[in-house]
Amino acid sequence: MPLDIFDPAHYVTTRLPELEAETLPPWAYTSQAFYEREVERIFLKVWNFLGRADHIPDPGDYFTVEFVGVPLIIVRDHEGQLRAFVNSCRHRGTILVEGQGNCRAFRCPYHSWVFGLDGRCLGAPEMGRTRGFDPANYPLLPVRLETWAGFLFVNFDETAPPLSEYLGDLPDNLAGHVAADLVCVRRKVYDLRCNWKIFAENAKEAYHIATVHRKTINQYASAEVAKYEYVPVRGQYAMNYAEHPGVSMALLKGDTGFPAIETLDERARRGTLSPFIFPCTYIAATIDTLWYLELHPHGPDRTTLVHGACFPRAYTRRPDFEEVVKNYYKRWDITLEEDIAICELQQRGLASRINGRGRFCHREKVVHQIDNWVLDRVLSRGDG
Repeated sequence: MPLDIFDPAHYVTTRLPELEAETLPPWAYTSQAFYEREVERIFLKVWNFLGRADHIPDPGDYFTVEFVGVPLIIVRDHEGQLRAFVNSCRHRGTILVEGQGNCRAFRCPYHSWVFGLDGRCLGAPEMGRTRGFDPANYPLLPVRLETWAGFLFVNFDETAPPLSEYLGDLPDNLAGHVAADLVCVRRKVYDLRCNWKIFAENAKEAYHIATVHRKTINQYASAEVAKYEYVPVRGQYAMNYAEHPGVSMALLKGDTGFPAIETLDERARRGTLSPFIFPCTYIAATIDTLWYLELHPHGPDRTTLVHGACFPRAYTRRPDFEEVVKNYYKRWDITLEEDIAICELQQRGLASRINGRGRFCHREKVVHQIDNWVLDRVLSRGDG
């Protein structure tokens, strides 16, 4: 690894058009310094996806998460408003709460300072002798939170443009699925031993389907049949479309599922739209369901993956829903394990002391796009 890994000269060949370009150097996936630059220049500056609003449907519901080293509380306050705060007491910084649940207020487990669901400091025992102390000056630190179609996004940068500008025309492209009144019926969490980019790149290329998914996805939506064509978009995302009429991308060959969502247009009823929201959120909107892959980076070689499964609310009321949905869970569980295994093998290979760079296949257009999106920010001057 060179002394200055941020010298743009190291990335000239990745900047070429994808069919002429080389892949990122291995240190982009293994270096702590490269990861820290990603945190500074990307994750602390952009909109980051953190799940669904229906995860906390009632006033007082909350969940906690650590995202790039920042502990967060996501809560629905007494008026039903969604809020995000740094999960750290304003007295001496203790984590206030862990996991998820429902409460009327947050009480610090260290010295019993109390904070309302709106972040206000409601109680600070024995602080009466502290000169000039006013609890109103010590609320929980808020984090920007905005929603689109029930999806939650946070942004640590107060100067960043609104979420609507970031997403561009994504709401239009997924309008038919959003109109179906989706509800998340299952969240499954995985701990990955790989860099976040490795899993993100894997999610956005069809090159591996014939090998990694040869007994599953390749049986009904191979790259040759479904095409996985690139769709030009406006906004901070990239998108493919795979056509597979009459077959759900979310089921294994031969398994039965739900009918196509009625609110979809003709294109969406014939295949799958799969937007990738930069930096690390994958959505697959197929004919009968929508699922997402939510990535939480923890370092150069550790990532948390959250898989969320969303169906129209009307489907969840069917008497056979719990039985039929098992077919979808089976498909996701099998193919995710296939993806995780190959991504962890890739991480091990990239960590070799002796390594080199490869070339992009024509089926890896979005991988090239992801890598250059990252380089645009990591190699920037970073001076605002």
